[in-house]
Amino acid sequence: MLVRNEIAISVYAPTLVGDEKRPLAIAQGMERALPDLRLAWTTSEKEDLIPLPNRDQGLATDKTNGGFFFLCNDDDDRLVTLSGSENPLGLAADGVPHFEVHASLPLDTASIAAAADVLAAIGELALAFWGHATPFDAGVAIAEQTSPTVEGPPRPPRGLPALKLPEKIRSPEIPHRLGWLNYWSAAAAKAIGFPVPARDAELLSRARRTESGGWVVQLTDAPLDLDNPAHLDALKRAYERFPEIGGRGSP
Repeated sequence: MLVRNEIAISVYAPTLVGDEKRPLAIAQGMERALPDLRLAWTTSEKEDLIPLPNRDQGLATDKTNGGFFFLCNDDDDRLVTLSGSENPLGLAADGVPHFEVHASLPLDTASIAAAADVLAAIGELALAFWGHATPFDAGVAIAEQTSPTVEGPPRPPRGLPALKLPEKIRSPEIPHRLGWLNYWSAAAAKAIGFPVPARDAELLSRARRTESGGWVVQLTDAPLDLDNPAHLDALKRAYERFPEIGGRGSP
């Protein structure tokens, strides 16, 4: 369950095939990125915590819903979660199913400091096309960029651009939206034209390369807050810079 005081992380990757190692690698990578984290619990239907003494073995053998079962720590005051599943819908016009990983971090000092490392770890180990990490409130507004209304097309808030639905996007490497922190694989960065040093100096000052040649790009120093005019302006400028994001650069 999403809550207002969290950072929501989502990455989008090719589906799991055969004896996949990605689920276990993702959990272990997230633990390395966030000090003192141990994702060794899951929950029952009544949301009771259930310890997982054989978690690693379970992740290696149980591909629940084409992904892996819900994981969390045992700290209600600093709840961290992780899960993965196959989405039968496509990321793009080809309609090919994909693998999604979702995680959440508390919106506190330690998690804010580690969020880029956590996103990079999940993105790299999922072999993701792209992903993002965004505080809850900003994420709600960004989601409305693609949400249809009763009247028809999306009517995004705050002057943000309308984004196309996945079936109108030409390839799975093209990100559907921006977030506070953005994971772009090497293929995604190429698809949207990043980086161009002469145009992207500000973004590059808050960007880092990943081991696979992708990027983690941070839009604002502090977590994205769309009530902050400077943050809203940074988000709008990034959309203007990358018209391919959300399929806006295609007919």
